[in-house]
Amino acid sequence: MTANRSYREVLRDRRVAGLLLGDLLASAGTGMIIVAMPVQTLAIHGSVPPAIAIGLVEAAPFVLSTVLALAIGQGWVRVPPRTLLIADCVLRSLTFATLGVLGVTERLTLPVLIAGLLFGSTFRLAGSSSRRLLATAIAGDAGRFAVNGLLGMNATFALYIVGPVLGGVIVAATSPGVALFFDAGGALILLVAVLAAVRRSVPDPTAPDRPTARESGWRILRRRPVAARLLAVEFFFNFFYMPVEVALPLYVRGKLDADASALGLMWGALGVGAFIGAALVNQLRNLPQRQVLIAIVGLWAMCPIALALVSDLPLALVVFGLGGLVWAPFTPIAYSFLQSGLEPDEQQQVVTLWTTGATVAAPLGLALGGPLIELAGSTVGLMLSGGLTLLLLPIAARAVLRRSDRMPAVRA
Repeated sequence: MTANRSYREVLRDRRVAGLLLGDLLASAGTGMIIVAMPVQTLAIHGSVPPAIAIGLVEAAPFVLSTVLALAIGQGWVRVPPRTLLIADCVLRSLTFATLGVLGVTERLTLPVLIAGLLFGSTFRLAGSSSRRLLATAIAGDAGRFAVNGLLGMNATFALYIVGPVLGGVIVAATSPGVALFFDAGGALILLVAVLAAVRRSVPDPTAPDRPTARESGWRILRRRPVAARLLAVEFFFNFFYMPVEVALPLYVRGKLDADASALGLMWGALGVGAFIGAALVNQLRNLPQRQVLIAIVGLWAMCPIALALVSDLPLALVVFGLGGLVWAPFTPIAYSFLQSGLEPDEQQQVVTLWTTGATVAAPLGLALGGPLIELAGSTVGLMLSGGLTLLLLPIAARAVLRRSDRMPAVRA
């Protein structure tokens, strides 16, 4: 059995390192708008209730991207991962640059913002899964676990540390519209990295050796029931989390009596904890993966409950940071567990379908979270998010830990 390569060994490959660097910088730009979007929304929501407006803005990027990703996952659409990622970078850069111009000139309205996010993020989910497919294909089987861990580190460091902190500073010093330009620039950097690391002459790493009909991702998952049930667990894990994203800006402004920079610090604290957790992923490779995933669900559930009981910013930062620490390993471990049992020609449709199933929980959770937070308030909303996640724990354990299931373990 091939041993997993370390982070350092994987990064010696210049193509992997270049692609991961582009992903890191692009994610930093996206991290800035995690802070900028709620602030921009609160400035232009008009007669729409604030929590509902935030929910609509946060949900918009997932609608069309989910439709496309499901088509790919079903095998109805077959586009090489490189092409999908390039399309995502180009469309995202153009869209966010346009929204940035409208934002800084104070001509941006809520309907325009929602429409821009809706269409500009068409390739968002397909592009996200394509990053993972390209990087893990270049690294090979022995480097898959490390690459998934490094992608997790990128996301936590850029999305929840550097990005939100810089976004909070930029929003406080200038305007939310300025942060949109950084996301557009990050997409262009990723585009350059993809063009340099994955050349057109390189064969599609997810293509079969000979022409064949592409099998549906659902059919492949049915042959691996534990993976299908784990997808359901991840869906509800993410679904019950989403009210936190709606509640947090209102929680910071209300219970903590703080401004946009404090919101950036909150996301930064989550990111610091998540970065540490992601850095430790490679150390968890010899532990039973299913049990680790279930433990993460239970530990994260305590975070929003504890956060709801806190009214002091420094203590809130500690709580959110600990939440990030336990949450971060979930995604890289889950993807490594999934990919280890797939053939090359099964990777794109299953990984894209998995990404979609896990991510589609976001707009649904936000759609529920908006009215929920509007009616119950941010504190009660946080308590409900954690409480529902706790209720998921025994169901998830029963679904994922069945001894009769056969699923390849992550290679150690």
